[in-house]
Amino acid sequence: MDGAQAPQIAPVLILLGPPGAGKGTQARMLQDTHGMVQLSTGDLLRAAVAAGTPAGQKAKAVMEAGDLVSDDIVIAILRDRLSEPDTSAGVILDGFPRTKVQAEALDALLEDTGQRINAAVSLEVDDTAMVERISGRFTCGSCGEGYHDSFKPTAKPGVCDKCGAKEMKRRADDNAETVAQRLDAYHMQTAPLIAYYHETGALVRVPAMGPINEIAASLNTIANVLKS
Repeated sequence: MDGAQAPQIAPVLILLGPPGAGKGTQARMLQDTHGMVQLSTGDLLRAAVAAGTPAGQKAKAVMEAGDLVSDDIVIAILRDRLSEPDTSAGVILDGFPRTKVQAEALDALLEDTGQRINAAVSLEVDDTAMVERISGRFTCGSCGEGYHDSFKPTAKPGVCDKCGAKEMKRRADDNAETVAQRLDAYHMQTAPLIAYYHETGALVRVPAMGPINEIAASLNTIANVLKS
């Protein structure tokens, strides 16, 4: 029909970065600011299992057997989720893909829906500083508010600023040695993925050691370009 506009294709943004780089925080801020939906593999799997979808039933059987859910099942669950109306403003993929094989499978899925990866944002960090950042983290055991020994201590030692609870939790693997190993593993695993998105022209590098708001401003600029 003359003058009709083609339906807008929802942008797809990937956040890449090691543990502690702030992917979850930045994804939530993008979600609040731009209406994009954050999709993490773990949440998708749990939701599909709870909903009892065909792909979710397959995932449940695999998980109950103690095995890793295959890429095919994850892609099927992601395909179902991308068809839901709330993704029309765009999606932020957090934690997927993790390998080049997964990236290729994701590209094939998006091609079927007329979409593509608009930006694969690599949150660039300094490993030495990251060890300090992650190993100092702790959370309120009651409300889940996050804190840090150096960067965000509680106003009153051992008492949550938000809810007043006195139970604080630290992840067992948030110690310097384990964090260094996790960073090494991340770089080894993700290096081919960084190269892949560099070759496709989708890679955008964003320095991620500064204040949260500065990083958010960079990501907002990217999101605004994607939606224009």
